[in-house]
Amino acid sequence: MNRTQPDGSPRPEIPTRLLVHALVREDGTVDAGELYAVAGLLGMTDQQVRLCVKRLVAEGRFTQEGRGRKAVLRAVADAATGALAPDAGHVRHAYRQDHGLAPWDGTWHLFAFAIPEARRTARDTLRETLLHLGAAPVQGGLYVAANPIADLVEAEARLLDVLDSVTFLTSTDLRIGDSACPRRLAAGIWPLDEIAAGHERLAAFATTCAGRLAHGTGLSGVERLTLAVELAAEFSRAMTPDPLLPPELLPDPWPGSRARRLAEECWTALRALPAARDAPASLPRLFRLYGDATAPDRE
Repeated sequence: MNRTQPDGSPRPEIPTRLLVHALVREDGTVDAGELYAVAGLLGMTDQQVRLCVKRLVAEGRFTQEGRGRKAVLRAVADAATGALAPDAGHVRHAYRQDHGLAPWDGTWHLFAFAIPEARRTARDTLRETLLHLGAAPVQGGLYVAANPIADLVEAEARLLDVLDSVTFLTSTDLRIGDSACPRRLAAGIWPLDEIAAGHERLAAFATTCAGRLAHGTGLSGVERLTLAVELAAEFSRAMTPDPLLPPELLPDPWPGSRARRLAEECWTALRALPAARDAPASLPRLFRLYGDATAPDRE
């Protein structure tokens, strides 16, 4: 199996299921010929692809017309792009921070809850929501965020019918033990080393991608699709755990801003390549989704 890039560096790990979702076009279809070709470049076997397609059809996520490489898959669910699809609001906010358009006002946003064991599922869902929105635990049942996410937390708490068990407060005076320095607090609350490592991986892949795109006229349509899927996978891998702390709370320099800039340059270069002879008639939704998310209106 080919698990390395042309330069010898490792390829991003992409589950077959996510690859199928990533190749969904604007009209909701997946060309099986492209799917098998991209899968082969990613080191997947035809058997893996066949079994994955069979499962997705059995689950009702796709319908299939035709057989083998001549088949066309049609997504049943709207915008079936899986975990490779960006959260546009999250990504736009990151780029606004990178361009100095979202300065921190010094406010910490805190959330406390005590939900009984009988409502464990709701409690776990609320906890996961807080983590997804960039909050982190300070101690049992108390979470802190640097960004104003109270409206989103309240909406989820209402949906779960646990709003009465949630306390919301803000403070400009947060201290844990003897530490009150905001940057030091952030370093102790969030796993910044792990988050930075993810951005370093993204920057390394984007650099490799840019090198290949510099000679992009020699890339086939399938190779371009493969690069796009890999870039989306690395971007998602880096951005998903990132709480998007304001620059005022991060080490300087912070690898996230550089990684995002390199990724944006790659998406721009991918879209600017002249059409290849084997280019698909319709590009995957990922091209539009990432194009929209990484090039927001920064006015």
